[in-house]
Amino acid sequence: MDGKMLIDVVQSFVFYVMGLVAFGLELWAFVDCLRHRPNAFEAASKRTKPFWLALTGGAAAVGLITVLSGSPGGLGLFGLIAVTASSVYLADVRPAVRETGRGGNRSTGPYGPW
Repeated sequence: MDGKMLIDVVQSFVFYVMGLVAFGLELWAFVDCLRHRPNAFEAASKRTKPFWLALTGGAAAVGLITVLSGSPGGLGLFGLIAVTASSVYLADVRPAVRETGRGGNRSTGPYGPW
């Protein structure tokens, strides 16, 4: 095995692992979105549940196609958009929806009840 062929194998492996990680992130966002009540999204002023289900579901579908395609680089720009959409959900929408879903006890600080 010459040097160029070894580099191609390593590069393909790295892209495949990155695709698996991205698909895991996208699937996590979709499953988490399924778990929350529809009114929690509107209470947090974060669009609607069907909007986020469509966005994260589409991202998970793109991620699955990327992993199954097996080609280095996957779907390129579409894969990047899918990871970005899932990351926005997980970083911005998920914490807001979880906070509105708690309700009730507001006498808690950052380290527990007070």
